[in-house]
Amino acid sequence: MEFKHKSVLLEETIEALNIKPDGIYVDGTLGGGGHAYEICKRLSDKGRLIGIDQDEDAIEAARLRLGEFNDKVTIIRSNYCDMKKELANIQITSVDGIILDLGVSSYQLDTADRGFTYREDAPLDMRMDRRQSMTAKDIVNEYSEHDLYRIIRDYGEDKFAKNIAKHIVSARNVKALETTGELINVIKAAIPMKFRAVGGHPAKKTFQAIRIELNRELEVLRDSLDDMIELLNDEGRICIITFHSLEDRIVKTIFKKNEDPCTCPREFPICVCGKKSKGKVITRKPIIPGEQELEENKRAKSSKLRVFERRL
Repeated sequence: MEFKHKSVLLEETIEALNIKPDGIYVDGTLGGGGHAYEICKRLSDKGRLIGIDQDEDAIEAARLRLGEFNDKVTIIRSNYCDMKKELANIQITSVDGIILDLGVSSYQLDTADRGFTYREDAPLDMRMDRRQSMTAKDIVNEYSEHDLYRIIRDYGEDKFAKNIAKHIVSARNVKALETTGELINVIKAAIPMKFRAVGGHPAKKTFQAIRIELNRELEVLRDSLDDMIELLNDEGRICIITFHSLEDRIVKTIFKKNEDPCTCPREFPICVCGKKSKGKVITRKPIIPGEQELEENKRAKSSKLRVFERRL
């Protein structure tokens, strides 16, 4: 299947990066190379783009798409949480811009055997990096009822989390759940009929929760942002596109903390903690898609772009 993915908030992100022709930029979630392609078009012969992705299919698609820019592009198969280490391996210690698009690609959603979709029956997989041994099947069949409840409640924000977890454990005690279809049937049985027809597919939130847990998505984001901000040169920018409230909250909080890290009590007349600001939040409110983009790409609906600029 061809790797297809329509980049969300593309023009807004490229504009927000404030690209310098001779700068060094990192796309930490390379995907099919949509954002990276637009960055490369704006780079001179001295500019450089480093693309990072953990999905082998994305890497191959990006190599094809960015082929005309081979002299200025380096592609690395890795998780963006290892960005600092991966850049050090190629003798790069600072960059002029970083972009993260935290959405699941259309290719991943539409390729049934990746196990991300709740619209087709497929093996329970959901791995962003298929070198990883653990799959969604392991979570569904091995997590305790309490842990299933916790991740569906916290990562899926589903009010029926407790009942869904209970039904999963009851079903797997009879037979291990191996496919997305089997899991969907269990989830539907756990949700009262009158609620199934509202708020989208009844399995959407549980699938999101399992995917986030399996790929450590929130943990990776939370643990990586400070390091990425440290990598930026003066006036370098980091642009992050999120797709649900949990991600957006993490980005908003960490950007704010890096702008104003002072921990002194408010009644202190001057700062004595000595913590210095690392830059400025450019987006006081997140940038969201316009009406035209929403009409052309329904998967852009929940996307938000936040931008931080480094100040040394």
